Amino acid sequence: MQETFDVVDYTPTYGHDLVRMWRESFERPVGIVDWHSLEDQRRYLEESVVPNNRVLVVVSEATADVIGFMATTPEVISQLYVHVGHQHEGIGSMLVNMAKQQSKGRLRLFTFKVNKLAQRFYERHGFRVIGEGFEKDWQLEDLEYEWSAGTATQARTAAM
Repeated sequence: MQETFDVVDYTPTYGHDLVRMWRESFERPVGIVDWHSLEDQRRYLEESVVPNNRVLVVVSEATADVIGFMATTPEVISQLYVHVGHQHEGIGSMLVNMAKQQSKGRLRLFTFKVNKLAQRFYERHGFRVIGEGFEKDWQLEDLEYEWSAGTATQARTAAM
């Protein structure tokens, strides 16, 4: 039986659990250990992510655990993480679809080049690589992706 969950707007009461889930979901696929303290990451969440994005939190109905979150604007998905124990349950897809619905028909995001799972996930959802770069804080190559409602419709039509 698949777990049920709620999607709610972020409030600081989720901060501690969200940062712990975010940390694990970031470290495992990228293969690095985050050197920031949990307090610094929470401060970053509160001072940089929350003021500049709509932050949605996915909460387990059964346990009240944070099992995912997304920070987005109508143009950009700046953060999207699902708890490693809840991946492949449709949570990430649901969040991406919500971002698409709230977009202006185009979304951009970045992911690290070493994160092949994220690349496959975004490409399945119609995102295409539009640039490559280097994230100096993490010392990792990254990829810039873009989704466009027009491109997604054209791709579906061409596949028929």
